[in-house]
Amino acid sequence: MIKDRKVALVFRAASLLFAVAGFLVMLGIFSGGPWPGILAYYTMQSNILVIILFAMLTVRTTMGLREGRYGSAGYFARFEMICTIDILLTFVVYWVMLAPTLFTMGEDYPIWSFDNLAVHGVTPLLCLLDYILFTQPRHLKYKDLYLVSVFPLAYVAVTSIAGLLGYVYYVSQVDGLPVRFPYFFYDFDRIGAVSFIFIGALLVFFMIVAHVFYLFDRKIRKPGEPGEKEKSWKN
Repeated sequence: MIKDRKVALVFRAASLLFAVAGFLVMLGIFSGGPWPGILAYYTMQSNILVIILFAMLTVRTTMGLREGRYGSAGYFARFEMICTIDILLTFVVYWVMLAPTLFTMGEDYPIWSFDNLAVHGVTPLLCLLDYILFTQPRHLKYKDLYLVSVFPLAYVAVTSIAGLLGYVYYVSQVDGLPVRFPYFFYDFDRIGAVSFIFIGALLVFFMIVAHVFYLFDRKIRKPGEPGEKEKSWKN
C-alpha cells in the first residue's frame, strides 16, 4: 500500500482524465457517432461507474492533502472494491467472449482503436491498480462480497425487460432479424434458455473474484506495513 497522497492524487487525476477521454471518444460525441444508443451497453455503464469513482477519489484525495502528504489514501474502499470487480467483468467478457468473434470483422470493428482499448482494457486495469496500490487492508466485510452482483444483475434485468418489450439495438447482418438484447450470451431470441447458463456462470465468476479480493484483503498484508495492526477505514 502506497501512503503518499500526492502520488495517489496524480494517479487518480490522470486516471480520471483518461477514463473520461476514452468514454467520450467511444461515445462518439465528437464525431457524431453512435450515441446515445451505445449508452445501453454494460461497457459504457460500467465505465460511467468508474468515472464517478475516480472523480470521488480525486476530490477526496485533494482534501486529504490538507491533512498532510503522507498517510492512507484508501477512501471509499468498499465502494471501490465493488466498482473494480464490476468493471473487471467488462474486461473479462470482452477479451474472452466477445473480442475473438470481432477479430473476423477486420476494419468493420477496430479492435485496437484508442477508445476500444480504453473502455475495455486500460480503464478497468487502472481501477484495479488503484485498488491494489492505495486501498487500506482489512476494510471488507464478508457481506460486501454479494454487493458486487447488484449492478450487473440489475443491468441484465433492465435490458432483458426492455428487449422483451421491443427495444431494438440493431438489425443482424447474419439473419436480418432485429437484435433486442445487447450481448449474445443472453440473447433469448437466438439461444433461449441457454442464456440462463451463461448468466449463472458469470455470476459464479463474480463471486469467485469477490472471494479472491476478500482473501487478499484479510490474509495478505500490503507491502511496507510489516507488523502494523490494521484498522478498518470507515466510509
